[in-house]
Amino acid sequence: MDAAPKSLAADISNASGRSAAEKQSGESDQLELTILMPCLNEVETVGTCVRKARRFLQRRGVAGEILVADNDSSDGSVVAARAAGARVVRIGQKGYGNVLIGGIREARGRYVIMGDADDSYDFSRLDGFLDGLRAGHDMVIGHRFRGGIRPGAMPALHRYLGNPVLSFFGRLLFGSPIGDFHCGLRGFRRAAAADLRLRAPGMEFASEMIVKATLAGWQIAQVPTILSRAGRSRPPHLRSWRDGWRHLRFLLMMSPRWLMLYPGTCLIGAGLATEAAVLHGPVVIDGVGFDIHTMLYAAGATILGTQLLLFSLVARTVGVLKGELPLTPTLSRFLGSFTVERGVAIGMTLGLVGLGLAVYSVRSWAATGLAALDPTRMMRIAIPSVTLMIAGAELVFASFLLGFIDVRSSENVGPVRKAAGYPCRQD
Repeated sequence: MDAAPKSLAADISNASGRSAAEKQSGESDQLELTILMPCLNEVETVGTCVRKARRFLQRRGVAGEILVADNDSSDGSVVAARAAGARVVRIGQKGYGNVLIGGIREARGRYVIMGDADDSYDFSRLDGFLDGLRAGHDMVIGHRFRGGIRPGAMPALHRYLGNPVLSFFGRLLFGSPIGDFHCGLRGFRRAAAADLRLRAPGMEFASEMIVKATLAGWQIAQVPTILSRAGRSRPPHLRSWRDGWRHLRFLLMMSPRWLMLYPGTCLIGAGLATEAAVLHGPVVIDGVGFDIHTMLYAAGATILGTQLLLFSLVARTVGVLKGELPLTPTLSRFLGSFTVERGVAIGMTLGLVGLGLAVYSVRSWAATGLAALDPTRMMRIAIPSVTLMIAGAELVFASFLLGFIDVRSSENVGPVRKAAGYPCRQD
């Protein structure tokens, strides 16, 4: 599923013309590039990284700056960075995401190229990133698995499990073409990044940027990037299982469709089909019998599926209001036709059908003089009855909840969509 990186050659040929046009539009008074390095106790390597970045700026003749966003280092990293020629800003809020968000906010360049200050990336060779940005891409991200991972640069757990699995989920859930979701070396337009409203405080920031950029329709290119062994002697800040879970949690939370809608729809379909199959009697397949107990579990699956479907709708609507998720055409059409009254009517209809089955069951019992009946026969009516009544009640209350949220209100969705920078993208 790994999509090939976009070729930069054709676009780069127009880079100088684009830069000239940008200068004519009034951007000539700002720096072109900020090379941003997050830093927490990197005294052994930050000076080397800054000097390499300075050589790159001088070699390419770029009007730029080197910005070190320091997260309250206690080992002399700030002194080393300034001595090497960097501008240093202190970011008090702890966390990889917090320090980068603060650094992006403080950057002065039209473009930002960010990378870790541990000397695992070569800041003297940023040509592909700068050329890609000049060519019009909103983001240019490194691809370590194509550029090369040197011995000892990445733990086997990350190289063969963590990164491939999380990148796969990112491509599956969001249709992103990125092959290496967690490459820390990436460039982007600063103004566009501000529109994404990035807020993840920790390592999951790397996934947040790509996910939101993909949802916003950014043009993203990939550049083969070499990952070298970090030059520091202290242990890394990354905690494999904790941070891996935070990445996966973020990906799932940003995709109510895959987390709840699709599983819920499958559960409803399988549950209803199974209940219908054993409604009139046992079903035997290859000597295995399926009867009333199967119907009971199928009813549970149907109810759970209904809950997941409704949760997905609520989560997606709240995501739109918060500016975290785009307002898709499908959701827009649904919200355009949805009213609390319609939802309540559908829910009450389901509930009344279930109540009707319950009444039929009681009347059948009464017709026998309230004598003991075959419990299996009664359960074939009672289980669908309870299923419909519970599903109907869930739908009624979910309709009131959606009415309370009221995402269609112009004062709610208008400013949020504008602030988030999301287009109304196709499903």
